[in-house]
Amino acid sequence: MQLRLTGLSVVIPCHNERDNVAAAVAAARSAAERFALHYEIVVVDDGSTDGTGAIAGMLERASGEVRVVTHERNRGYGAAVRSGIRSATMPWILLTDGDLQFDLSELEGFVRRAAEADLVVGRRASRADPFGRRAAAAMWNALVRILFRLPVRDVDCAFKLMRSSLVQELDLTADGAMVSTELLARALASGAAVVELDVTHLPRLAGEQSGGSTRVIARALRELVVVGRSLKVAPQ
Repeated sequence: MQLRLTGLSVVIPCHNERDNVAAAVAAARSAAERFALHYEIVVVDDGSTDGTGAIAGMLERASGEVRVVTHERNRGYGAAVRSGIRSATMPWILLTDGDLQFDLSELEGFVRRAAEADLVVGRRASRADPFGRRAAAAMWNALVRILFRLPVRDVDCAFKLMRSSLVQELDLTADGAMVSTELLARALASGAAVVELDVTHLPRLAGEQSGGSTRVIARALRELVVVGRSLKVAPQ
């Protein structure tokens, strides 16, 4: 018998994902219908300028399960994640991205581990990214795992099943990519049980990656210091 969650909010932060957002919502719906008794899909349009918001709005009007949260300007990945978590109404949240780089049917294995964990987080078994992006990610992962003593190998993997009652109480502050580290660090500090599972990572077929940009990296480093000080782990 297939296990199903009582309720699931699929949170999809998006910035300029016009060519992906409809397929991302369809994939989220397919997975949620299989693995949850009740569900909603929360698309966070983080100030897109390419028509992502208009497409998301049409999807919302066509379906009672889809809701759109709109940022009038681009505030950053962390701000979009925080808005999505805050807007979720179901007992569990699946946080994923709108770039179609994950197979959401793999949620089945996460649901099977949910009874023993507050967070079930993905670990990309083989990253389908350019070499430069993989190298930068490896260095970042090593840095934050050491500084924050994180017992996971892929901090930024955008496939996380999270207990809403836990993560909605976390004092998340990061507006940029640092939010993934902050979420895990604060969850662990609160006593959360975390399980990490391998997931398939697919190549991006449409849209542009922004995670390796100089601006994104600089913001992450600034926020690393700020968040680290609040958790008393970063160098002073």
